[in-house]
Amino acid sequence: MDNTDPKAHMAAVGNFNVAELDDEVLDSTTNKSYSQGQLVLRRFLRHRAAMISLVVFLFIIVLAFSSIGFGPVPGWWKYGYESTHPIVNDRAPTLGWFTLGEHPMGQDTAGKDYFALIMRGTQRSIIIAFIVGIVSTLIGTIIGALSGYLRGWVETILMRMTDLFIVIPLLLLAAVVGQLASERLGGGIIMLALLLGFLSWTSLARLVRGEVLSLREREFVYAAQALGASTPRIIIKHILPNALGTIIVSATLAIAAAILLETSLSFLGFGVKSPDTSLGLLISQYQQKFSSQPWLFYWPAGFILAIALSVNFIGDGLRDAFDPRQKGKAKRFKKVAKA
Repeated sequence: MDNTDPKAHMAAVGNFNVAELDDEVLDSTTNKSYSQGQLVLRRFLRHRAAMISLVVFLFIIVLAFSSIGFGPVPGWWKYGYESTHPIVNDRAPTLGWFTLGEHPMGQDTAGKDYFALIMRGTQRSIIIAFIVGIVSTLIGTIIGALSGYLRGWVETILMRMTDLFIVIPLLLLAAVVGQLASERLGGGIIMLALLLGFLSWTSLARLVRGEVLSLREREFVYAAQALGASTPRIIIKHILPNALGTIIVSATLAIAAAILLETSLSFLGFGVKSPDTSLGLLISQYQQKFSSQPWLFYWPAGFILAIALSVNFIGDGLRDAFDPRQKGKAKRFKKVAKA
């Protein structure tokens, strides 16, 4: 019986697919076959950066929504984000190695507890990002699937509309929409997030269209057509499930992009408005205090960076899990670069 390591043997041959080999080794060592969903989950769980990022992201969500509460549910932190308090430690953070102190992240210029403000801002930024991600994913998937499958004049109209949205700078268009949401539509983060979602679908639409153009030529689609399946059924039951990896990965990247977009808009004064707050608005309000009270800047900036990076790494893990050939290409590219 040959006990040669399959990876070493294939590496010696030269041409091999790392992803497919990993799955074969997994099956041979466990004597068990896995469904596609199980393989995707196992690949994702083996992605170290994605797992660390997922833990960080979940920790931030739990901390933000449990500390100061959400809606009618009270939190465990003793201070609210709207109330002012006597100045402690000259407004500087009281956070130590083994103690939180009275105001662990300090106080703002009005004496408000900055930890409570950061938690409130994190809540609003995360809510906006998720709504934008969901709305843009739905719109992009529908437009991409219809244009890729129906072709003809439907594709022409939908793709020209997509090109029109791409030509206009997103930040400029979002600033106009943010101001409209504030002045004409009563403001509120839900309305702002919905409008931003209607502007952020173009990249996903192009990706889904490309996937559908490839999938519509497969035999299982021809078989469904021969059996008399309707167009909506073919798209929903046969094509979109096979494009699910692209859609999920793009949705996570849309959430990360929405965090940065909301930050930019709030920093420029077109996003979340006072008396509510967001991480971007906190940076905008206290940018003049960067020299004298830098914690008013680096706490919200740190949370923005942590959220954006963790979501991006989660997206990378999902991409490698759904399409492991990308991981194999990256490994081969690194070997060529070192040679």
